[in-house]
Amino acid sequence: MTNIVIIDDHQLFREGVKRILEFEPSFKVVAEGDDGAEAVELIQKHNPDVVIMDINMPQTNGVEATRQLIEQNPDTKVIILSIHDDETYVTHALKTGAMGYLLKEMDADALIDAVKVVADGGSYLHPKITHNLVKEYRRLATDEENPSYQVNFTEVQRPLHLLTRRECEVLQMLADGKSNRGIGETLFISEKTVKNHVSNILQKMNVNDRTQAVVVAIKNGWVEVR
Repeated sequence: MTNIVIIDDHQLFREGVKRILEFEPSFKVVAEGDDGAEAVELIQKHNPDVVIMDINMPQTNGVEATRQLIEQNPDTKVIILSIHDDETYVTHALKTGAMGYLLKEMDADALIDAVKVVADGGSYLHPKITHNLVKEYRRLATDEENPSYQVNFTEVQRPLHLLTRRECEVLQMLADGKSNRGIGETLFISEKTVKNHVSNILQKMNVNDRTQAVVVAIKNGWVEVR
């Protein structure tokens, strides 16, 4: 059983998140709060496996609360919820120790996947965030004013020695920032089949989550950075 605490100052949104999580038999929401300061007390009391934290709250915001939680208990696993997809927000949140960053436009599957990945010790970024980071990497790598960042992009070499052709397609779509649903719609396959492909990719690439898979793929020239 994965015990979860939800911290968000919007009650209706918080209740929606709780309802989604409780559809998963292995999840249990043990406490809820509406401010980062309250989060610290709730985590100390309930010792949850995962904390889902809104980034914008009226008193203590999610990033500051995460920093305090990690200082007091380095094993705390936090997923930040945000409306902001700007790299600055993402980087700041991850630097404080958050292991996940989800946009509030997420679908139910992304929320459930994020909790499972983070509970298992991995990291999870919303697919749109992954795509934005890839674009920023591309910008830096081709910026003539920053030669230290430049990378010589050669023709993409698909890792057919490691993955099947279908898995290579799925890996490229992960780099493009597509969700499981988006991949399924593009390839005309079910979301369950997509999840199986992603699981196989992670296992074969020996990485913990889809974000790590994209980073490794970029470094090895296995996907197009576009």
